Amino acid sequence: MNITELTVHELKEKLDKKELTSEEITKAYIDRINEKEPQIGAFVTTLEQEAIEKAKKIDKERQAGTANSEYAGIPVGLKDNMCTKGIKTTCSSKMLENFVSPYDGTVVNKLVNENSMIALGKLNMDEFAMGSSTETSYFKNTKNPWDIRCVPGGSSGGSVAAVAADMVPWALGSDTGGSIRQPASLCGVVGLKPTYGLVSRYGLIAFASSLDQIGPITKDVEDAAILLSLIAGKDEKDTTTIDIPKKDYTKNLKKDIKGLKIGVPKEFFGEGINEEVKASLQKTIEVYKNLGAEIEETSLDVSEYSLATYYIIACAEASSNLGRFDGIRYGYRTPNYSNLKDIYKNTRSEGFGAEVKRRIILGTYVLSSGYYDAYYKKAQKVRTLVQNEFAKQFEKYDVLLTPTSPVTAFKFGEKSENPLEMYLSDICTVSVNIAGLPRNISTMWSR
Repeated sequence: MNITELTVHELKEKLDKKELTSEEITKAYIDRINEKEPQIGAFVTTLEQEAIEKAKKIDKERQAGTANSEYAGIPVGLKDNMCTKGIKTTCSSKMLENFVSPYDGTVVNKLVNENSMIALGKLNMDEFAMGSSTETSYFKNTKNPWDIRCVPGGSSGGSVAAVAADMVPWALGSDTGGSIRQPASLCGVVGLKPTYGLVSRYGLIAFASSLDQIGPITKDVEDAAILLSLIAGKDEKDTTTIDIPKKDYTKNLKKDIKGLKIGVPKEFFGEGINEEVKASLQKTIEVYKNLGAEIEETSLDVSEYSLATYYIIACAEASSNLGRFDGIRYGYRTPNYSNLKDIYKNTRSEGFGAEVKRRIILGTYVLSSGYYDAYYKKAQKVRTLVQNEFAKQFEKYDVLLTPTSPVTAFKFGEKSENPLEMYLSDICTVSVNIAGLPRNISTMWSR
């Protein structure tokens, strides 16, 4: 039995039956990390000794019947933009290279403290979650485990690669415009972007506050439903969270989909979508038909405006959110200054990478006097149109089926020299973040 190839629900079953201990599971994953990390580069920080010590403690609690959760002793990986008390939280940036968080974010607290899971480490990402390939990380390039010449996607590339390479059984990522779903697609694992407000963002270092959402990255759908059930819920520390009763998203996973109405927006299958991607989607459509779903072509005619709308809003919010990194309060401070203006200018010039600076400049521009109405205000109006268009679609369909990425995993350097081409990697996913989808919480996973 290869422990690291098991899903979380299989690991839980073996823990319950006392066929495995948490220490055995944890050591198996640490051995796997030591074997694969030099090749894959998924971690920014590893927590080997801390993990083993906690596993031994939890095994004693399980033996005594005092463990506080049925998932106590299960390892987990955390994207490095989620605050972890006493551990570096870097956002894969020079700006926060040595920042140690004084508190745990809500999702970290829920998993590591309330459910006694074992954090194996912090996972690499595009700097401040800005990118689609994990090539903008200050520390390293994470490789795609299936072909190390290719990118894993981004910005949650480290989280996804770690799950795909069996270095962690599951992980958390964050999704602002596709940063969970796109790398999950390129690495062949399950990635879910929850409804905006379903999962607390407290302790998530912000990129674009009205778009960011934390979600699960797992080996199968059942694990995704389990992890979502554990992290979802109202949080008094995040006023954007939705106040709904706690749900178990695994309950309806095995129901059939006979009669499920699936809309296929034609705009997502046109120019720019790779032929392999189209063929894969067509196979998926045939599977759904054979299972009894009703498939129908539809039109989502605002989709062509979504990418421009997303980048205006996201960059504007990034410009505002990243204003706090100024060399005064915390994070990197330049050693090269003679006055306050030099501190601000040199700290931000030296501390941020090229992609982050590009987005800050764009965001500052669209928020500036004379351009606010022409760009940012107009983008917010289009955002409302996108939300309304999706609402109309869901009056008719239960599900909309689209590609996640317009292309399969691409090679390093193939798009990084052309920012506009890289931005097009998000064309199939950003509209969901703009609309805050999936909206209908009561029917999530219901089919």
